[in-house]
Amino acid sequence: MLNINNISKSFDNKQILKNISLELAQGEIISILGQSGSGKSTILNLIAGFEELDCGSITYKQKLLSSQRTFVEPQNRDIGFVFQNYALFPHLNVKQNILFGIDKEPKSTKARVLHEMIELLGLEGKEDQYPHQLSGGQQQRVAIARSIAKGSDIILFDEVFSSIDSILKLRLITQIKRILKERNITAIFVTHSPREAVMLSDKIAYIENGQILQYDTPKNLNQNPASQSISNLFGDNSFIFSKVQFH
Repeated sequence: MLNINNISKSFDNKQILKNISLELAQGEIISILGQSGSGKSTILNLIAGFEELDCGSITYKQKLLSSQRTFVEPQNRDIGFVFQNYALFPHLNVKQNILFGIDKEPKSTKARVLHEMIELLGLEGKEDQYPHQLSGGQQQRVAIARSIAKGSDIILFDEVFSSIDSILKLRLITQIKRILKERNITAIFVTHSPREAVMLSDKIAYIENGQILQYDTPKNLNQNPASQSISNLFGDNSFIFSKVQFH
């Protein structure tokens, strides 16, 4: 479904990504895990079309999106994006935010989609409220509802849980993963948290200094780490694996 083939990216003569390759199937959920500055968010920006790559290619549903000669604009990529800061429109209420991407659809379609999203993400009674009246978790659910409402088969999530308290975060992660799996939506989460990555993902790409050191299942990252840094990272989180992955 999504093929990222040997992409590289530099800013101001500093190489951020070096020959990154990833392949995702329909309905697969992966996380890109690494420290701040490792190039995680740059990968999402290249997939979404917010940046142009230096070399390599990105193909989505057998359509070439980016290469050295080809560049499809973000609005023509049919890829959802959920930002760390929610990126809701402050002057629009919950209903209007959710329906923003499908505002040209018939009224009956919009009514059906809105009802479905409100129920799916537990936003009943919030339809007429504005972003500033919502909690962080509620705002994030509205942002996710907006992406799903557009009907994209793939959604990119950039550090979306970083500003949400730990108790709500666990509940939200469980809820979002269930929704993605039920709808067979492909998803890529960028995170620096191994706990989040393990809870969310079918596979995890661990990136360091702009290169993917290992792209594997959470179980294999824990049991067969490809580097000492991966071993150190997941060795400190063995409790997570025993509860989440191997139970």
